[in-house]
Amino acid sequence: MKCMKSNIGLTGNLWLNRADNKFLGGDRINLLEKIDELGLITKAAKEVGISYKTAWDMVNLINNLAEKPLVDRLTGGKGGGGTSLTAEGKKVVTQFKAIQEEHRKFLGNLEDRLGDTTSLYQFLRRISMKVSARNTFSGTVTNITKGAVNAEVTLSLKGGVPLTAVVTNGAIDNLGLVTGSEAYAIIKASSVIIGTDLHDAKVSARNVFCGTITKIIEGPVNTEIDVEIGGGNTVSAVITHGSSERLELKVGGHACALFKASSVIIGVN
Repeated sequence: MKCMKSNIGLTGNLWLNRADNKFLGGDRINLLEKIDELGLITKAAKEVGISYKTAWDMVNLINNLAEKPLVDRLTGGKGGGGTSLTAEGKKVVTQFKAIQEEHRKFLGNLEDRLGDTTSLYQFLRRISMKVSARNTFSGTVTNITKGAVNAEVTLSLKGGVPLTAVVTNGAIDNLGLVTGSEAYAIIKASSVIIGTDLHDAKVSARNVFCGTITKIIEGPVNTEIDVEIGGGNTVSAVITHGSSERLELKVGGHACALFKASSVIIGVN
């Protein structure tokens, strides 16, 4: 929750956080509602006043952090294909609106009890955190193998998808990581390599996820690729435009996303 002092009293925006990231807020709920109403992410994005790319980024983050996917999609190139809310998505929208109503009542009562909220607002701003990395996944620690300096950590993402990270032994202790604990993995899109026909290939990267290309955004220098790897998880990569052309990547086509275990940052709530 973010509270701020204004000329007319106390106002605020409600956010549900997960894995230290803003998971759901009013803007994302509005997008989900428009997707449910219009059935096309292009139209939904226009209706809420954001770009097609930003809408996809929101959908990917929401699906990655949710226990179950909230949005179903049918790939369809520039038009975006058909999109709809899952049963879980409809349930989350209803629950958020109920919380939002209680939040409004809470702020009304809080304004009467608090004096000057300026210091509280400044404190909340200092402790808030934003992560620039495109890939954020929540999971459960299933294995920790310590070496002399570093440790290998295996996370089980939604759908049982395994992800491996290598961090220092000090990080393991500082984060309090143990088998069964909740944690999240962060990977920069620029650290992800995209390939095709890699099922039988031998590579040194510990994390190799194969799936379906759901989005391609081409630029003059770089191309952004989203690969859905199962379990409602989507990996985003940024590769050169030339590499995209050589690989002949297409929405709906097969591709594999690779990244080294040392490229994964581990965090906890």
